[in-house]
Amino acid sequence: MIFINKYYGLILVLILSFWAIKPLFVNGFFPMHDDTQVARVFEMGKALRDGMFPVRWVPDLGYGYGYPIFNFYAPLSYYFGGFLTLLGFDALLATKIMMAVGILLSGVFMYLLAREFWGVLGGILSGLFYVYAPYHALDIYVRGDVAEFWAYAFVPLMFWGFYKVFKDPRWKWVIVGSLGYAGIILSHNLTAMMVTPFLAIVTLLYCYIAYRNKKLFTIYYLLFTILLGLMISAFYWIPALLEMKYTNVLSQIGGGADFRDHFVCIRQLWDSHWGFGGSASGCIDGLSFKIGKLHIILSLISIISAILFLRKRREKIWLIVLLSIGFILSVFLTLEISRPIWEALPLVEFLQYPWRFLLIASFFASLLCGVIFLKLDRKIKYVVIISVVFLLIFFNSRIFNPQTIFSRVALDYTNEKYLRWTISKISDEYLPRDFVKPNNKDEVPNAIIVPELGDSKIAIESLKTHSISIITNQTDDTNFLINIAYFPAWKIFVDGKEKPFKVLNSRISIHIPSGKHKIDLKFQETLLEKTSNAISLLGISMIIIGIIKFRSKVNK
Repeated sequence: MIFINKYYGLILVLILSFWAIKPLFVNGFFPMHDDTQVARVFEMGKALRDGMFPVRWVPDLGYGYGYPIFNFYAPLSYYFGGFLTLLGFDALLATKIMMAVGILLSGVFMYLLAREFWGVLGGILSGLFYVYAPYHALDIYVRGDVAEFWAYAFVPLMFWGFYKVFKDPRWKWVIVGSLGYAGIILSHNLTAMMVTPFLAIVTLLYCYIAYRNKKLFTIYYLLFTILLGLMISAFYWIPALLEMKYTNVLSQIGGGADFRDHFVCIRQLWDSHWGFGGSASGCIDGLSFKIGKLHIILSLISIISAILFLRKRREKIWLIVLLSIGFILSVFLTLEISRPIWEALPLVEFLQYPWRFLLIASFFASLLCGVIFLKLDRKIKYVVIISVVFLLIFFNSRIFNPQTIFSRVALDYTNEKYLRWTISKISDEYLPRDFVKPNNKDEVPNAIIVPELGDSKIAIESLKTHSISIITNQTDDTNFLINIAYFPAWKIFVDGKEKPFKVLNSRISIHIPSGKHKIDLKFQETLLEKTSNAISLLGISMIIIGIIKFRSKVNK
């Protein structure tokens, strides 16, 4: 009973989020724009099972040549899903659990943040509005962008941590804030790009207030929280930025994903047809970009009520003003009128779609929705929250549904042909820039190593994600073509000694003398990757030391 009394708000958010995750736990699975999720979870689990950590390379994607997807595509949700496969879940069920956890975390973390400002009831309302935001449904059941909606979940955790550092500069809040920031980076680097400027503004504001109040210690803690978040996630974001030259990732900029073709029309923000198609130039798209009528209406009511009834509570008024500015700014960046800003900042081309800022708009709108409880009479509060939550779930749960359900099992998504051809065609930007792609599935290689000339006896002794051992025996000197896409982390050892190799059409070629030899291919992290790992380990060590010290103080 004590537990329920203490955490009833959190429990209600979790229970009432049921309709957002319900479609995940029916038999089969649904199609989505990024229909690679089960395959990626499977490949992550396979790499973890082979002993690779951190996981950077997967062997089956890239038309069977493999590629370093998790060196560049934010890996956190897939680590979670991959570890579930190690526990015995098949890849499909692990994917569904991974998605459900990402959805539920958004409500939990928004509740924790909103409760700080609006109390428990306001926290419940904001948490549920965040879960049932239309853009959230779009990410889950239309786009299938698991990475983005996992990052969506960590946004309120990050801001909660930084707020607590500002109000109560202690190590435990530094940990919360840094883990929230690192969680966004590791979940979806593009969301991190969008959120970081907002975080910078909030941090500078906090630092200014702390400076005026002569609380320099708070400034150090705030800045260290950012630094620690960057350190924890360094193993991912440093190589992702500096090693993309080895891949074709830059091909994703422009073309059909040119930001100039994907601005939102104002009327689409209020109401637009819920579809399962794609984004197009103009005001008629195959998918919806609505913020949510209830989100907009309740946000406006909250702002008006705050102006009318909270004049003496200056801190709350300023907070609501800042949230309103954040909401307006994020909406502005989705519109054609913001085009000069997009063209002035070259890095934003990576974002591809201005409507991604609906993620930030949903955050601010959901947080504003909890304001109305600040001045309501105690009895009226419960009537209001029951009524509003009923309307929210009644109307918005309808869009938390896939277009259709296919009767499929895990093997349908993880068999070799599906991985090496169907999924590889969807996402092949992590292959080398000059890689010549197969024209049809018959051109996908069946063997890991092939002699260019002559007759050779080949035996695969060991085949793992990051290490392959091969025994060859040939009567003549022979060049072998190894069907692995080139990446500088791959090294080749012949009879225990490292040997140089050539790169032909982005594949690996090596000369082997006559006789019997053992060839070992090993994925050995680059110096940059090893350095990045060390930075992350240092950050994690700081957190562990901080937790130990904090617990020792509590126990005294």
